[in-house]
Amino acid sequence: MLTAIEAAQNKKAGAITLLDMTGLGAFTDYFLLCTGYSTPQVEAISDAIEEALKTRGLRPQHREGRSGAEWLLLDYGGFIVHILTERVRLFYDLERLWRMARRIDFDEGAPGSSASGGGAGSLARGGLP
Repeated sequence: MLTAIEAAQNKKAGAITLLDMTGLGAFTDYFLLCTGYSTPQVEAISDAIEEALKTRGLRPQHREGRSGAEWLLLDYGGFIVHILTERVRLFYDLERLWRMARRIDFDEGAPGSSASGGGAGSLARGGLP
């Protein structure tokens, strides 16, 4: 999970948010949400995450979206990555839909920093993948 977050940060993804879905009866344990500010950036973020996780032996079980899409999804079973344009993210507002989930917002700066004080460091200590 931290690898995916760092890959998104390296591609300048915005509003990186992790939703902890455990205990909510959801079909996955975590949602990782991030914003791309153009469809090429959405694709670049998706490619970077997929490549970074592949080096760790992880491949998505399923992909949704196609080239030029404003919302791409990478399903890794225990966590699902959503890469959305700003317009689509505001429209679907997944954070509101899943508002009961514990939310961790990541700073758009260096990997491992966090605007909310949680951040990648606390994830590593908490044992997330």
